[in-house]
Amino acid sequence: MVVARSNSGCLPRLLIVEVVSPESVKRDYRHKRSEYAALEVPEYCIIDPLKAKVSVLLVEDGFYEETVFTDTQQIVSRTFPELAIDRS
Repeated sequence: MVVARSNSGCLPRLLIVEVVSPESVKRDYRHKRSEYAALEVPEYCIIDPLKAKVSVLLVEDGFYEETVFTDTQQIVSRTFPELAIDRS
């Protein structure tokens, strides 16, 4: 999911969410991380149903810091704090 365009061009991407599939593992975990860092996306989430986890990556000092959520941990977006996801 990417917040996309206005009539005047691209809006800044504040949050991107990717869902991993068997065909996209390497692309979602490696290539897109580099691409989104270059675009200065502040928050990037990887939902991995294959491993039953959600990784939330936040920019800290120019690099992504990753927090992994598993089981029933609640996921709260730092960019959109009103967005809270329960994994139960």
